[in-house]
Amino acid sequence: MAGASSPARAIMYAFVANLGIAIAKLIAAIYTASGSMFAEAIHSFADSVNQVLLFIGLKGSQRPADEEHPMGYGKLSYFWSFVVALILFSLGGVYSIYEGLHKLMDPVLLTDIWIGLTVLGLAICLEGASFYGASIEAKKMAGERSLFEWLKQTRNAELVVVLGEDLAAMLGLSIAFAALFMVWLTNDPVYDAVGSISIGVLLVIVAVFLGVRLKSLLVGRSAEPDLCTVIYEKIDQDNRILEVFNMITLQMGPKIMLAAKVRMRAEMRVAEAVSAINELEASIKSAHPEVGWCFMEIDDKD
Repeated sequence: MAGASSPARAIMYAFVANLGIAIAKLIAAIYTASGSMFAEAIHSFADSVNQVLLFIGLKGSQRPADEEHPMGYGKLSYFWSFVVALILFSLGGVYSIYEGLHKLMDPVLLTDIWIGLTVLGLAICLEGASFYGASIEAKKMAGERSLFEWLKQTRNAELVVVLGEDLAAMLGLSIAFAALFMVWLTNDPVYDAVGSISIGVLLVIVAVFLGVRLKSLLVGRSAEPDLCTVIYEKIDQDNRILEVFNMITLQMGPKIMLAAKVRMRAEMRVAEAVSAINELEASIKSAHPEVGWCFMEIDDKD
């Protein structure tokens, strides 16, 4: 079984790391006049804003249901995560490409490159720590599954976005480090411009990947396959139920809506059938607290 995980903790790891890194990168970018470094500074500031938006989405999704939103606000986390993907694409990716093209057409000699290399080296360590912290939270949710398998199946938008951002950040930092190092070796600022463009392309690719993953959650996606299988078996194994005609689930942020149509024993009286269904629903919710709504329909055909 998966252990207790805290997406909020993973978001906090990323926010603290990104904000500190962003300030250091900006100072280094001003000193060195490096386009790659400036692209990385914009990337980190964008990531810091993203963590705030993810936190807003996470907290908003926990608001209780009301008359206008009878199934709660769970999908707010998907909306804000999608906004984060858009910001990563526009503010992070597109601007980095623009900055790189500008430097490519109008090269600027870099100064004090060692400052940039030092900041980037430290940033790689901090981003690595942030990625490690987010990975621990993800592994708790994954349980016995591999992290790759969990990434394909999970409905937790916040952790997927944080992991994607951290991975993009580490790759981007490595590109920026390599670009500045080549400038230091050759004194050719073209490497710096190419580094900025490469970082932008990387961010656009990650943003598109996140957008595709989040689209299905915004539209409406079932619960994770393993959970669906366990719940189906629990209903099917109840000796008062003869057949499960069909079962659907819908992920509503952290909670799940469950609906099933079943055939019960013909000799059962209405009161007995109602009692049996109520007991089954209570049992499912007790075993799986993530099931927020449970609707059972009794019928004799599908």
